[in-house]
Amino acid sequence: MITGSLRLVLTAALVAAAVCVFGAPGRQAPVPDDNAGFQAIFDGMTLNNWDGDPAFWRVENGAITGETTPERPLKPNTFIIWRGGTTKDFELKAEYRISESGNSGVQYRSSAVPEAGKWVLKGYQADIDGRNNYTGMLYEERARGFLAERGQFVRVAEGGIRKMVGSPGEPDALKALIKVGDWNRIHILARGNAITHLINGRVMSVLIDEDPKGRSAEGLLGLQLHQGPPMKIEFRNLLMKNVP
Repeated sequence: MITGSLRLVLTAALVAAAVCVFGAPGRQAPVPDDNAGFQAIFDGMTLNNWDGDPAFWRVENGAITGETTPERPLKPNTFIIWRGGTTKDFELKAEYRISESGNSGVQYRSSAVPEAGKWVLKGYQADIDGRNNYTGMLYEERARGFLAERGQFVRVAEGGIRKMVGSPGEPDALKALIKVGDWNRIHILARGNAITHLINGRVMSVLIDEDPKGRSAEGLLGLQLHQGPPMKIEFRNLLMKNVP
Protein backbone atom coordinates (compact mmCIF):
# COMPACT_ATOMS: atom_id res chain seq x y z
CA MET A 1 0.00 0.00 0.00
CA ILE A 2 1.27 3.45 -0.90
CA THR A 3 0.78 5.85 1.98
CA GLY A 4 0.23 9.55 1.61
CA SER A 5 3.79 10.32 2.67
CA LEU A 6 5.26 7.76 0.27
CA ARG A 7 3.09 9.12 -2.52
CA LEU A 8 4.54 12.60 -1.92
CA VAL A 9 8.07 11.21 -1.94
CA LEU A 10 7.47 9.33 -5.19
CA THR A 11 5.86 12.39 -6.80
CA ALA A 12 8.81 14.55 -5.77
CA ALA A 13 11.22 11.99 -7.20
CA LEU A 14 9.37 11.90 -10.51
CA VAL A 15 9.40 15.68 -10.73
CA ALA A 16 13.11 15.77 -9.93
CA ALA A 17 13.79 13.17 -12.61
CA ALA A 18 11.76 15.14 -15.15
CA VAL A 19 13.68 18.31 -14.30
CA CYS A 20 16.97 16.47 -14.84
CA VAL A 21 15.81 15.24 -18.24
CA PHE A 22 13.76 18.16 -19.51
CA GLY A 23 14.88 21.12 -17.42
CA ALA A 24 12.96 23.15 -14.86
CA PRO A 25 9.43 24.25 -15.83
CA GLY A 26 9.57 27.43 -17.89
CA ARG A 27 13.37 27.20 -18.29
CA GLN A 28 13.72 24.68 -21.08
CA ALA A 29 16.36 25.66 -23.62
CA PRO A 30 14.84 26.50 -27.03
CA VAL A 31 15.55 23.99 -29.76
CA PRO A 32 17.38 25.20 -32.89
CA ASP A 33 15.18 26.84 -35.50
CA ASP A 34 14.30 24.81 -38.56
CA ASN A 35 12.57 25.32 -41.90
CA ALA A 36 9.17 23.95 -40.90
CA GLY A 37 6.45 25.75 -42.85
CA PHE A 38 8.88 27.27 -45.36
CA GLN A 39 8.60 26.70 -49.11
CA ALA A 40 11.34 27.03 -51.71
CA ILE A 41 10.67 29.94 -54.07
CA PHE A 42 13.65 29.18 -56.35
CA ASP A 43 14.14 25.71 -57.82
CA GLY A 44 17.92 26.07 -58.22
CA MET A 45 17.80 25.49 -61.98
CA THR A 46 15.44 27.97 -63.67
CA LEU A 47 14.00 31.44 -63.21
CA ASN A 48 10.42 30.15 -63.12
CA ASN A 49 8.28 32.71 -61.23
CA TRP A 50 11.12 35.23 -61.42
CA ASP A 51 11.02 38.25 -63.73
CA GLY A 52 14.15 40.27 -64.47
CA ASP A 53 16.20 41.71 -67.31
CA PRO A 54 17.85 38.69 -68.99
CA ALA A 55 20.78 40.91 -69.92
CA PHE A 56 21.77 40.95 -66.24
CA TRP A 57 20.15 37.95 -64.52
CA ARG A 58 20.73 34.21 -64.97
CA VAL A 59 20.97 30.95 -63.03
CA GLU A 60 24.55 29.84 -62.42
CA ASN A 61 25.78 27.01 -60.19
CA GLY A 62 22.41 26.72 -58.45
CA ALA A 63 22.11 30.43 -57.67
CA ILE A 64 20.14 33.38 -59.01
CA THR A 65 22.97 35.51 -60.33
CA GLY A 66 23.00 39.17 -61.25
CA GLU A 67 26.08 40.67 -62.89
CA THR A 68 27.24 43.88 -64.54
CA THR A 69 30.44 44.32 -66.54
CA PRO A 70 32.43 47.26 -67.94
CA GLU A 71 30.88 46.47 -71.33
CA ARG A 72 27.37 46.19 -69.86
CA PRO A 73 26.87 48.83 -67.16
CA LEU A 74 23.58 49.44 -65.43
CA LYS A 75 21.42 52.50 -64.85
CA PRO A 76 19.16 52.74 -62.87
CA ASN A 77 19.12 49.97 -60.24
CA THR A 78 17.29 46.91 -61.52
CA PHE A 79 15.54 44.03 -59.75
CA ILE A 80 14.57 40.48 -60.46
CA ILE A 81 11.02 40.22 -59.12
CA TRP A 82 9.36 37.16 -57.65
CA ARG A 83 6.01 36.64 -59.39
CA GLY A 84 4.80 33.79 -57.18
CA GLY A 85 2.91 36.10 -54.82
CA THR A 86 3.41 39.09 -52.57
CA THR A 87 5.00 39.64 -49.16
CA LYS A 88 2.86 40.70 -46.22
CA ASP A 89 3.44 38.98 -42.87
CA PHE A 90 6.24 36.58 -43.77
CA GLU A 91 9.70 35.20 -43.19
CA LEU A 92 12.39 34.84 -45.82
CA LYS A 93 15.59 32.85 -45.47
CA ALA A 94 18.31 32.87 -48.12
CA GLU A 95 22.05 32.67 -48.69
CA TYR A 96 23.91 35.30 -50.66
CA ARG A 97 27.42 36.00 -51.91
CA ILE A 98 28.49 39.36 -53.29
CA SER A 99 31.62 40.73 -54.93
CA GLU A 100 33.55 43.29 -52.87
CA SER A 101 32.58 46.09 -55.26
CA GLY A 102 28.90 45.11 -55.16
CA ASN A 103 25.78 46.69 -53.75
CA SER A 104 22.52 44.80 -53.53
CA GLY A 105 19.60 43.97 -51.26
CA VAL A 106 16.39 42.04 -50.77
CA GLN A 107 13.36 44.16 -51.57
CA TYR A 108 10.01 43.31 -49.92
CA ARG A 109 6.54 44.81 -49.42
CA SER A 110 7.54 46.89 -52.42
CA SER A 111 5.82 48.41 -55.44
CA ALA A 112 6.78 48.85 -59.08
CA VAL A 113 7.96 52.19 -60.49
CA PRO A 114 7.16 51.75 -64.20
CA GLU A 115 8.04 55.33 -65.06
CA ALA A 116 11.62 54.60 -63.95
CA GLY A 117 11.95 51.28 -65.75
CA LYS A 118 10.39 47.88 -66.31
CA TRP A 119 12.14 46.20 -63.35
CA VAL A 120 12.37 49.04 -60.84
CA LEU A 121 10.99 48.79 -57.30
CA LYS A 122 10.55 51.05 -54.29
CA GLY A 123 10.00 50.05 -50.70
CA TYR A 124 11.61 48.21 -47.80
CA GLN A 125 15.02 46.68 -48.41
CA ALA A 126 17.38 44.46 -46.43
CA ASP A 127 20.59 46.12 -47.55
CA ILE A 128 23.65 44.14 -48.70
CA ASP A 129 27.05 45.38 -49.91
CA GLY A 130 30.40 43.77 -50.58
CA ARG A 131 32.36 45.80 -48.02
CA ASN A 132 29.61 45.42 -45.39
CA ASN A 133 29.24 49.12 -44.80
CA TYR A 134 25.45 48.73 -45.02
CA THR A 135 24.74 44.99 -44.82
CA GLY A 136 21.90 44.18 -42.42
CA MET A 137 20.48 47.69 -42.37
CA LEU A 138 16.86 48.44 -43.19
CA TYR A 139 16.70 50.86 -46.10
CA GLU A 140 13.71 52.15 -48.01
CA GLU A 141 14.49 52.37 -51.72
CA ARG A 142 13.23 55.54 -53.45
CA ALA A 143 11.49 56.70 -50.26
CA ARG A 144 12.55 57.45 -46.66
CA GLY A 145 16.12 56.14 -46.92
CA PHE A 146 17.80 54.42 -43.96
CA LEU A 147 15.23 53.57 -41.31
CA ALA A 148 17.20 51.25 -38.99
CA GLU A 149 20.97 51.01 -39.32
CA ARG A 150 23.06 48.08 -38.15
CA GLY A 151 22.96 47.85 -34.36
CA GLN A 152 19.74 49.89 -34.08
CA PHE A 153 16.24 49.11 -32.82
CA VAL A 154 14.25 52.06 -34.16
CA ARG A 155 10.70 53.28 -33.94
CA VAL A 156 9.64 55.48 -36.87
CA ALA A 157 6.88 57.85 -35.78
CA GLU A 158 4.44 59.79 -37.91
CA GLY A 159 6.23 62.11 -40.29
CA GLY A 160 9.22 59.77 -40.57
CA ILE A 161 10.78 60.78 -37.23
CA ARG A 162 13.22 58.07 -36.13
CA LYS A 163 13.36 57.24 -32.40
CA MET A 164 16.03 54.97 -30.92
CA VAL A 165 14.49 52.21 -28.81
CA GLY A 166 17.60 50.14 -28.12
CA SER A 167 20.37 48.14 -29.76
CA PRO A 168 20.87 44.47 -30.69
CA GLY A 169 24.64 44.96 -30.53
CA GLU A 170 27.59 47.20 -31.24
CA PRO A 171 27.67 48.00 -34.99
CA ASP A 172 31.32 47.06 -35.61
CA ALA A 173 30.98 43.81 -33.64
CA LEU A 174 27.97 42.86 -35.76
CA LYS A 175 29.84 43.79 -38.93
CA ALA A 176 32.65 41.43 -37.93
CA LEU A 177 30.17 38.51 -38.10
CA ILE A 178 29.50 39.06 -41.82
CA LYS A 179 31.79 37.25 -44.25
CA VAL A 180 33.46 39.12 -47.11
CA GLY A 181 33.44 37.39 -50.49
CA ASP A 182 31.75 34.27 -49.10
CA TRP A 183 28.25 32.94 -48.46
CA ASN A 184 26.18 34.56 -45.70
CA ARG A 185 22.69 33.70 -44.42
CA ILE A 186 20.03 36.41 -44.40
CA HIS A 187 16.74 36.10 -42.52
CA ILE A 188 13.93 38.67 -42.69
CA LEU A 189 10.93 38.57 -40.35
CA ALA A 190 7.96 40.88 -40.90
CA ARG A 191 4.91 40.90 -38.65
CA GLY A 192 2.56 43.83 -38.97
CA ASN A 193 4.64 46.98 -38.54
CA ALA A 194 7.55 45.13 -36.88
CA ILE A 195 10.50 44.05 -39.06
CA THR A 196 13.73 42.30 -38.07
CA HIS A 197 16.84 41.62 -40.15
CA LEU A 198 19.32 38.89 -39.22
CA ILE A 199 22.62 37.91 -40.82
CA ASN A 200 24.27 34.59 -39.89
CA GLY A 201 21.86 34.15 -37.00
CA ARG A 202 22.48 37.54 -35.38
CA VAL A 203 19.97 40.39 -35.21
CA MET A 204 21.34 43.32 -37.20
CA SER A 205 18.45 45.80 -37.13
CA VAL A 206 14.86 46.10 -35.92
CA LEU A 207 12.14 48.50 -37.06
CA ILE A 208 8.73 49.38 -35.64
CA ASP A 209 7.12 51.45 -38.39
CA GLU A 210 4.43 53.70 -36.95
CA ASP A 211 4.42 56.18 -39.83
CA PRO A 212 0.97 55.65 -41.44
CA LYS A 213 1.82 57.56 -44.60
CA GLY A 214 5.20 55.97 -45.14
CA ARG A 215 4.86 52.33 -44.18
CA SER A 216 3.77 49.48 -46.42
CA ALA A 217 1.81 46.41 -45.32
CA GLU A 218 2.13 44.31 -48.49
CA GLY A 219 3.98 44.27 -51.77
CA LEU A 220 6.45 42.66 -54.13
CA LEU A 221 9.63 40.72 -53.37
CA GLY A 222 12.72 41.40 -55.44
CA LEU A 223 16.50 41.04 -55.51
CA GLN A 224 18.56 44.10 -56.38
CA LEU A 225 21.41 44.67 -58.80
CA HIS A 226 22.86 48.12 -58.18
CA GLN A 227 24.19 50.62 -60.67
CA GLY A 228 27.85 51.60 -60.36
CA PRO A 229 31.10 49.61 -60.68
CA PRO A 230 30.98 46.12 -62.20
CA MET A 231 29.63 43.66 -59.65
CA LYS A 232 28.18 40.21 -59.08
CA ILE A 233 25.52 39.03 -56.61
CA GLU A 234 24.33 35.45 -56.06
CA PHE A 235 21.33 34.15 -54.09
CA ARG A 236 20.55 30.51 -53.33
CA ASN A 237 18.33 28.42 -51.02
CA LEU A 238 15.54 31.00 -50.96
CA LEU A 239 12.81 29.88 -48.54
CA MET A 240 9.57 31.72 -47.79
CA LYS A 241 6.95 31.29 -45.09
CA ASN A 242 3.75 33.34 -45.21
CA VAL A 243 2.14 33.95 -41.83
CA PRO A 244 -1.69 34.15 -41.69
